[in-house]
Amino acid sequence: MTVKFSEDVVPLTDLKTNPGRVVKRVADSRRPVLLTSRGRGVAVVQSVAEFEAAEDARAFMRAVVEGLSDLEEGRDFSLREVRARLGLG
Repeated sequence: MTVKFSEDVVPLTDLKTNPGRVVKRVADSRRPVLLTSRGRGVAVVQSVAEFEAAEDARAFMRAVVEGLSDLEEGRDFSLREVRARLGLG
């Protein structure tokens, strides 16, 4: 997903005037819209599906970083140790 600032910037007054048009724009373009007030970014509007996908990606990346950190710090277990801890023999 790439934000195109030439197309994806909407003044807050446009959202107040016609929120349906802004939501439709987000749905049609599948890109977030940056809302501005007095020329400054104040909020982002994006679809729920895109928000959830981005959250999932961030959670995955945090887990990868945490896992790599655990490996670097020697906090790892063999498969045998994990099975024993879980009572799987």
